[in-house]
Amino acid sequence: MNYIGSKLRLSSFIYGAVTQVAGEDLSSYSFCDLFAGTGTVGKLFQGKVKKITSNDREYYSYVINRAHFSKQLSDYNCLIEELNNLQGIPGFIFNQYSENGKAGRLYFSESNGKKIDAIRLKIKLWKKRGIIDEEMYLFLLSILIRGADKVANTASVYASYLKKLKQSARKEVLLYPVALNHTDNTICEVFQEDSNVLIEKIEGDILYLDPPYNRREYASNYHLLNTIALYDTSFTPKGKTGVRKYVTSSYCKKSEAVIALEELISKARFRYVFLSYNNEGWISSGEIRKIMQKYGRYSIFSSVYKRFKSQNTSIQNNITTEFIHVLEKY
Repeated sequence: MNYIGSKLRLSSFIYGAVTQVAGEDLSSYSFCDLFAGTGTVGKLFQGKVKKITSNDREYYSYVINRAHFSKQLSDYNCLIEELNNLQGIPGFIFNQYSENGKAGRLYFSESNGKKIDAIRLKIKLWKKRGIIDEEMYLFLLSILIRGADKVANTASVYASYLKKLKQSARKEVLLYPVALNHTDNTICEVFQEDSNVLIEKIEGDILYLDPPYNRREYASNYHLLNTIALYDTSFTPKGKTGVRKYVTSSYCKKSEAVIALEELISKARFRYVFLSYNNEGWISSGEIRKIMQKYGRYSIFSSVYKRFKSQNTSIQNNITTEFIHVLEKY
């Protein structure tokens, strides 16, 4: 997935910072990814730590991370084949978010909108009839989310759609098997909670934080992935983009971000805290340093990289600096 804030390109930088501070051997440590997104950072440490905790308040993220850390799945290739062979039907996604649908939104082609509806309804039916269990249900949902995202008619996020179908949106939506790691002994748990609430319920060794840096709210930028995953067809999509009702994160509000971060840091019962934040975020490096120094020993790492940009955005200076602020708590 082409995901805002993805740390895929910064994986080596993040892993290097953690091991430089906490040591090369992490096998006795627990690792918590509190703003997990698509789970890129958590996957880095799978098999290297004794336990991984993944959390994100968005349901699509919860589905993706639950699926990735699944360990007991039986063969699912036949299920994927059946889903791929379904004929499309005009359902909620077609009517509200697809070409020639009632709402006039162009997130998907007509055929893909109908196919997504057919697949989603079949997965729901299998779960209702006990043909698949909860783990397989979430796993198939995660594959559908990824498949739908590949053919979405957007410039990478769902805050808007393109006026005409782009080439990739004309391709047929298909579900593909994904590789799972069933061999390691890492204990994994996945939550869907507000990070500042969950932090009071958990503790461990290494805490990794990657909160929103600015006003870009993931609940609105990826609202349609939540809708496909939830398929709660009784709600009324709002406005031109069909967005869902959501609560804006404090980290997306300039007036609240510093307060939210200090609250989180102060309550964190972890030995090491690693905070990813770039030089364009609401909170300055000076403010972060000031907060962290209240609670332990502070250090910082930095890396220059190309920032995220949507497919239809031209940015002349697209270089930014990513910082990892480190706190070793007293």
